[in-house]
Amino acid sequence: MRRYGKHTDEDDIRSRPNRKGNRPRTNIRPKHEDAAEGMVLTVDRGRLTCLVEDRPIMAMKARELGRKAAVVGDRVALVGDLSGKKDTLARIVRIEERSSLLRRTADDDDPYERVVVANADQLAIVTALADPEPRPRLIDRCLVAAYDGGLEPLLVMTKSDLAPPDKLLELYGDLDIPYVVTSREELENGDAADRVREHLGGKITAFVGHSGVGKTTLVNALVPEDRRRTTGRVNAVTGRGRHTTTSALALPLNSADGWVVDTPGVRSFGLAHIDPSRVIHAFPDLEPGTEGCPRACSHDEPDCALDAWVEEGHADPARLFSLRRLLSTRERREGD
Repeated sequence: MRRYGKHTDEDDIRSRPNRKGNRPRTNIRPKHEDAAEGMVLTVDRGRLTCLVEDRPIMAMKARELGRKAAVVGDRVALVGDLSGKKDTLARIVRIEERSSLLRRTADDDDPYERVVVANADQLAIVTALADPEPRPRLIDRCLVAAYDGGLEPLLVMTKSDLAPPDKLLELYGDLDIPYVVTSREELENGDAADRVREHLGGKITAFVGHSGVGKTTLVNALVPEDRRRTTGRVNAVTGRGRHTTTSALALPLNSADGWVVDTPGVRSFGLAHIDPSRVIHAFPDLEPGTEGCPRACSHDEPDCALDAWVEEGHADPARLFSLRRLLSTRERREGD
């Protein structure tokens, strides 16, 4: 039944008064075209330290971003109090498109993806040659994550005074990965930092490595004005180190016009977020051998052409073993 006549006027229509006196809600959100650009330096319990021009700003994520989280290295847009004064808080209203993304999971059975750093150009994989012993499988996993995320790898070997690098260099020689070998004495006198710094100019470099390899010690040598705590020791029983870095932090490499991102030490590097078919791209020395593989080859089956390729001497058998170790781990996860 029509309540009003055919020709009604606005005055004839009754409206419910807004007793709270506030404006009605709307789905239209401001564009924040005048927002300032910044870079996320670190994240700590919901508070993000961002660099805006040349000053650090404390900020929080705007509710309108929903579940989307900003991580170290993100380029963001901020509004609010941008003075950087004590007890002030800005608001991150937009996260810009990312050029690269380093991700990992706790293990291959963990569906929860952890974003380590965004927009990094390079991944420095730090490994000790002894105390603790090098872990080539972890290095391989870091390489997979680097290639998948759009980062160039750099291999940094520490503690060469305890063991020679020859065996590890032979294992990765065919990959044409740039590398730097350092010793404890060179870290103390600054020579090691100078050689590593040659690879960092004009780039954002994320440093990863398992605990006890001297990663944070190296970062302290590269950025001495922002030293981080390095009190960890290697356990004599397990051969593993203690975590001395608990959160990722981006530090300016003033002398080389670049950035260093120190990340917490890892004891595992899961690849649950990576499609197994892309793992082969982290092994460029093996990839040419897949041309003779049958369609949809998993590279871990009897008809795989990689077996003959390796037997002919085109690649190191240890590299094929490492590839298949990763693939078999991924297959077990998918079959659960």
